[in-house]
Amino acid sequence: MRILVLNAGSSSLKFQLIDTDGAAIAESRDRRLARGQVERIGGQAIVTLAAANAPPTKTTAPIRDHAAAVEHVITWLAGPDSGAAIESVAEIEAVGHRVVHGGERFTHSTRIDDAVRRELEELIELAPLHNPHNLRGIAAARSALGTGIPQVAVFDTAFHHSLPDTAYLYAIPYQLYRRHRVRRYGFHGTSHRYIAYRYRQLTGRTREQTKIITLHLGNGASACAIVGGKSVDTSMGFTPLEGLVMGTRSGDIDPAILDFVSAKEGLSLHELDSMLNKQSGLLGLSGLTADMRELLAEAAEHDDRRARLAVDLFCYRVRKYLGAYLAAMNGADAIVFAGGIGENSPEVRARICAEMDWLGISLDPSRNAPLIGSEGRIAGEGSRVELWVIPTDEELLIARDTWRVVTGEELQ
Repeated sequence: MRILVLNAGSSSLKFQLIDTDGAAIAESRDRRLARGQVERIGGQAIVTLAAANAPPTKTTAPIRDHAAAVEHVITWLAGPDSGAAIESVAEIEAVGHRVVHGGERFTHSTRIDDAVRRELEELIELAPLHNPHNLRGIAAARSALGTGIPQVAVFDTAFHHSLPDTAYLYAIPYQLYRRHRVRRYGFHGTSHRYIAYRYRQLTGRTREQTKIITLHLGNGASACAIVGGKSVDTSMGFTPLEGLVMGTRSGDIDPAILDFVSAKEGLSLHELDSMLNKQSGLLGLSGLTADMRELLAEAAEHDDRRARLAVDLFCYRVRKYLGAYLAAMNGADAIVFAGGIGENSPEVRARICAEMDWLGISLDPSRNAPLIGSEGRIAGEGSRVELWVIPTDEELLIARDTWRVVTGEELQ
């Protein structure tokens, strides 16, 4: 089944075309036929396109909205020069969408119909920065491909529906949960779920034997404690703002800071929210950039104090969460690094694992240093906790879930 995977952002659209079915999933031989993204939607957009494993080409095009972006992508996919292995739009058999927030209602990937769309609209208040754009992607695909093509929503929050109440509740008046569902939802669930699945493949463990901590470290960053194959705690909370230090997000802070800063700086709640989401994290600490690669270079080449501070604080916060989860889980079999930073920065991985020998964590520098963008084991001999790098593949999991939902197969 040829499945178009869409991830719609505020002014962007990422896509992949993946060919998969039950046999391909069982034997891990799904085929990625094409990939790309459209950025700066609303004007002269930057369009990056690539077929299969070919190098990407980058062009510009006037693209006014998400509907036009989806039309542009589909026209290219079915065109003679795409090399995407489809000859017409009719060969696209289903569409899988990344949807950030499913609330308490959607605990599994779900086929989208009018009733589901209405429920997703009701969830906008829980994810105003994300769900409206996801809904635009759904509407754009429906407009471009017609109502006969099945569409499936795969939720970032769904994997975390297994959190116990001691992990998802906040110590605030309980009626706020009962009235407004104020609770920890967790995000990056599709990534954490894929990492746990791939870890089981690599180690031969069953779901029930899976007791690991997964670290999705990128511009957005989160940790997840997984016991028996289920998420039992995660660092992101009611929104993706809570938890680890991120590219532009603050992560954990004392909430009383907001009232103090508001009074001192004259900022509104909206301005404070924007500051915490868009001007904090690595960017706010360094005053330079949210890009970890640039910060590491600045710290090494120019001995920039604030660049070094941002990196140190990022690693320290990850290490604190590892300690907390190892205590909550009564130990773990493995810690798995993923995400843009987790997969591509041996230095950050080494800093996070430094001075954790009391917990039985020992990293092998010779294994760690060459491992960039590929999977492998980086633990030292005698480490009680295994250390792995496993590049995440959310799009593949979305395509597989879409096939399962459309065909009625059981979700894994």
